[in-house]
Amino acid sequence: MDTHRLLIFREVARTESIAAAARKLGWTQPAVSQHLRQLERQAGLPLVVRHPRGIRLTEAGTTLLRHADAIATRLHAAEDDMAALANLSAGTVRLAAFPSACATLVPTAMTNLARHHPGLEIRLTECEPPEAAHLVTSGEADLAVLFSHDNQPPDHGPDLRLVPLTNDPVSLVVPTGHPAATATEPLTCLTSTPWIAGCPSCAAHLTRTCEAAGFTPDIRHSTDDYVVIQNLVARDLGVALLPQLALDAYRHPDVQVLPLGITGRALYLLCHREALQIPAVTQATRALQQAATAR
Repeated sequence: MDTHRLLIFREVARTESIAAAARKLGWTQPAVSQHLRQLERQAGLPLVVRHPRGIRLTEAGTTLLRHADAIATRLHAAEDDMAALANLSAGTVRLAAFPSACATLVPTAMTNLARHHPGLEIRLTECEPPEAAHLVTSGEADLAVLFSHDNQPPDHGPDLRLVPLTNDPVSLVVPTGHPAATATEPLTCLTSTPWIAGCPSCAAHLTRTCEAAGFTPDIRHSTDDYVVIQNLVARDLGVALLPQLALDAYRHPDVQVLPLGITGRALYLLCHREALQIPAVTQATRALQQAATAR
């Protein structure tokens, strides 16, 4: 059955008059009558009995009216839900981000969103950039925070949009009092020192950085946990390169951070192109951009 005709029938039933329904709907009486006849043909039963003062519902008409009322209620509820989503008093954004962003940028953005749009819900999943990008591609996340090194944007498909977010400098982390802290070129003091590497992308960046300084790093330990890395460094079990976000999230009192002036990593937001037309995703994107700018 045609939903539009059901709603017209509902108006006829409630006013008990085709003429009154036509006036309320702003239509002509013949047009309302035509829709009513077509609905009766679809139902296979007469829905109203016409008399000089209006109409009377048949048993079939009374039964169908209950369904028409339910449909009208659901349509009004749908309109209310759409309005809530449009004005950001409701909505959900599924966000994926790597650990140091989850500990710094994301909480700031989520706090601002909760303050200004308390009906907006953010659901966060922590994962490394390749997994986060996959979640967006597969439709399991609306938005992902990614990073890449050496000014090379992450690969993304034609249906996805990559939004630059900020730059994240990378520094050398050594134990307090290490000779590298006073060296003109700190990396030259570390040719035979054990190194601690992070994720595959970070480990590759570490290797390229050391090779540019004339040596291949002796990577003894690998962990994605920046707290573990700094604890290992503090106990003189190795040195590491760490991005500023990781150092903002946690700073061990027994390590020194030495800026190297090298290319760090660039942060991006990834989403489907159509997702930026969704008010909740647009607002979450702005909140993350503001959190990155405020660093």
